[in-house]
Amino acid sequence: MKTKTKQVNRRRVLSWLAGAGLSLGLNPTQSMMKLSFAQTGELPKFLIVIGCAGGASIIDSVLAQRSSEVGRNDLNSFPDADVYSPYGSPFRATRVEVDSLGSIPYRGVFDQKNFLDQYHQDMAVLTYTGTSVNHAIAQKRALTGNEAWGGRTIQEAFASQFGAQSPLANVNMAVDGYAEAGHDPSLPSYASAELISSPLLWPLGLHGHVGLSSQDEIALPSSVIAKARAWRNGQLDQNSKFVKTFAEDPGLKRWLQHRNELMPEFEEQDLINRLNFISDSPLTPLGNYGLNNAEDTALIREAFPNTLRDPLEAQAALAYLLITQGISVTVTISPDFSPLVGMNVSQAVDSPPLAFDFSHQAHRSGQALMWSRLYSISDKLIRLLKGRELMNGTSYWDRSMIYFATEFGRTRNRPANADDFGSGHHLNNGALLISPMINGGRVYGGVDPSTTLTYGFDPMSGEPEPGREMTEPEMFSAIAHALNLDVSGTGLPTITALRR
Repeated sequence: MKTKTKQVNRRRVLSWLAGAGLSLGLNPTQSMMKLSFAQTGELPKFLIVIGCAGGASIIDSVLAQRSSEVGRNDLNSFPDADVYSPYGSPFRATRVEVDSLGSIPYRGVFDQKNFLDQYHQDMAVLTYTGTSVNHAIAQKRALTGNEAWGGRTIQEAFASQFGAQSPLANVNMAVDGYAEAGHDPSLPSYASAELISSPLLWPLGLHGHVGLSSQDEIALPSSVIAKARAWRNGQLDQNSKFVKTFAEDPGLKRWLQHRNELMPEFEEQDLINRLNFISDSPLTPLGNYGLNNAEDTALIREAFPNTLRDPLEAQAALAYLLITQGISVTVTISPDFSPLVGMNVSQAVDSPPLAFDFSHQAHRSGQALMWSRLYSISDKLIRLLKGRELMNGTSYWDRSMIYFATEFGRTRNRPANADDFGSGHHLNNGALLISPMINGGRVYGGVDPSTTLTYGFDPMSGEPEPGREMTEPEMFSAIAHALNLDVSGTGLPTITALRR
């Protein structure tokens, strides 16, 4: 857990809002959002980052190329009949039917059409060329724009401006470089990421003593716990040789502040129950331990039925709760490099080994499976956010952005007419955004069909500019401007084409 930069009387305000919120059916943090809206007139907004671990190829999804456009059988293109575009849309959806996943026996059909039909008007693609094909380095640069804002990640930059009143403004459940923090020393402490490795069980650690069985010998009344903590803070800590020795150590100071100030806030707001999406059942008898479900558990379980076995579904479920319960303004999720099998009885593999990087062995089928997986998770999360009102008839999705953070692209060559093939890493690629808050329905840049490489766009108008390569700082700046971040004094290039 991280240090909170406190507002004056912040806990008193939260306590007062807790009482005021009860009559409105609101929790304290939602009441605070209401208060902030009344003061500023601006609704909150939310950033969801999805790490496309392994190297997601943009020309295997929304910028897919038809064989008739490319005119060569040794570049990565699709039969014309397998590429679909909604009327008037520049985006593409592929249909890939496979008999194997590399050397893995597998039969499946992956069709991106429904997702594109649902969201193409809110989509935008930013083409860019990266600077590393190392997984961890490229992942982090997709978040920092290669140190574009003094080393801040886009999540840190967003949380620093919009998350001051959030208990955990920035939550990160991703892996490797996607989970790394930036290194801007001026970043407010509340904007640094809270790392969560087990989204299913993490909420159960948000209270110091709730969850003990009433028949458990170590269960104690809250009043006794409070007295023990006061004695610990006032006596034990003060006389501890360890605390005396390291009294000025920043790490110890931060840990003590977490324990003594942040944890009581979590307990006061009942986050152990508000963020718990494990169902009460004979296998998990929550009632025996005085625990409850989050209010939307039934909806969450319907959307994500495999949270007990699929880490990505569990991440998405917790992301929804963190946002709609007013806990976080930005949440990061991603698949990892482990295989996942047995979630879907019609499929032998639900997530291949190495995620998108399984493309080394089976590019076409690996990319199709992974894009379909991320689209499915995103669609369910968007539907949940659409169904939950933020305030004044506006849904949470109306104020959200999803950023698919790609590491790098893949090599474009293939054996002549090959249906599946291996690919390597390539710097040239693009990133996908989905949000009702941006100038969507556009590709910012384009694809040269003679090479299938992407090219850039005019920073102000967004018009395509063949021959121009967009950089990582420009990509980062375009997202920052689209989110209406205050970038004054940052030195970021001005890229306003996406901003409404």
